[in-house]
Amino acid sequence: MLTASGDNIKNLSEFLGEDILAQLMLAIGGALAGGTAMALIRPRAETKDGDLVKPPLGRSLLQITIGLVVVVWALASLFG
Repeated sequence: MLTASGDNIKNLSEFLGEDILAQLMLAIGGALAGGTAMALIRPRAETKDGDLVKPPLGRSLLQITIGLVVVVWALASLFG
């Protein structure tokens, strides 16, 4: 049975790491920037009715920029 003692919290931080939030932000920012860039580079071959053939360029560039800012911030938090 797990209890909320200080030892369990210490073991949890050893397991997850002290900088888990920065690592999560690195992963989320990288996924946002990388996924949006891949959607721009290689759009879907087949589209259903009502789907866009290609993603909007302005919104895609904004998402890539936001993702890259988050990645740089997370890397600065990890190594700074």
